[in-house]
Amino acid sequence: MIESDQPPSLSTALLNWYDRHARRLPWRIGPAERARGQRPDPYRVWLSEVMLQQTTVAAVKPYFETFVTIWPDVASLAGASRDDVMKAWAGLGYYSRARNLHACAQIVATKHEGRFPLTAEELKALPGIGDYTAAAIAAIAYDESVAVVDGNIERVITRLDALDKPLPAGKKAIRARQAALTPEIRAGDYAQAMMDLGASICTPKRPACSLCPLAKNCVAFARGEQERYPVKPDRTRRPTRFGTAYVAQRSDGAVLLRKRPDAGLLGGMAEVPGSEWTREPSTNSASDAAPIAADWQPAANPIVHVFTHFRLELTVYKAAVDIIEAPHGTWWSSATSLPSEALPSAFKKAIESVLPGATKPKRKTRSAT
Repeated sequence: MIESDQPPSLSTALLNWYDRHARRLPWRIGPAERARGQRPDPYRVWLSEVMLQQTTVAAVKPYFETFVTIWPDVASLAGASRDDVMKAWAGLGYYSRARNLHACAQIVATKHEGRFPLTAEELKALPGIGDYTAAAIAAIAYDESVAVVDGNIERVITRLDALDKPLPAGKKAIRARQAALTPEIRAGDYAQAMMDLGASICTPKRPACSLCPLAKNCVAFARGEQERYPVKPDRTRRPTRFGTAYVAQRSDGAVLLRKRPDAGLLGGMAEVPGSEWTREPSTNSASDAAPIAADWQPAANPIVHVFTHFRLELTVYKAAVDIIEAPHGTWWSSATSLPSEALPSAFKKAIESVLPGATKPKRKTRSAT
């Protein structure tokens, strides 16, 4: 740490940079809007921060726009069915976030009369809101002077002080430094400025240090070691899980689906029927875990989907069937309904491997006149 540096000089330099270069984001009230008296909507701040957990800004933007168009406030989201929320979330990943999002909206709408708590400590009592999200909402929506630390900010701080302790062990030191730097005034703008700096200047590879407002205070820059930070622990190889997926298509184009249990990975989402996921490939025949008796034909290749902690390899089987009644616990999703089902990416891949384009929204065609 550079002993001669005083936190206010760093935060002031960063805020001056932010006033000129803040990213325009659909959930953000920027410096110019704030100067005109506009304040962030806590609902939009909360929604964006939950969506941004483990997800990129580019991926979140269309989902955010969809959500605020359908559910413009916390009361309307609380009144929505969970199935509709899950469908709107499908493809964004980490589906427990969607379940907690809906539960949180209902609590805020009922127990808090539609108003989010004002402090990070109170916000943490709500479903799906941990330390980071609570701090981000409290700082951005209410200007609470609380340390906000996301992945971008971790990178900035570790380079600024050349912190050698690998993540996640180094998180405590990073949080302490961020707390010392966070100003009492404009804490929300400061947090967003740090996020923007990490996203646009202090990037993982080839950071644009010549444009950085903190370059003169950055130990890593002075040493020419920017890309060495943050130091990461040795990477462990993801284990592989194996399973089967069965895509049954009726003569009218409908596909057989079922709902996953609420508890566990991808809880409450839709899926094509399949087997349990195991550590070793199954030696069973194709029909052993099939939902219905049919002429099951394998896809040319398994599909692979990578989750945070493991790699999934699914052998996909397809069958054309004439069965009208769906087996217990399943339903037939029509060709027009399938694209809007709450299907995680893994199962969209499984369906697409044997029914190309089936999960894509159908374009409307103009009739000839």
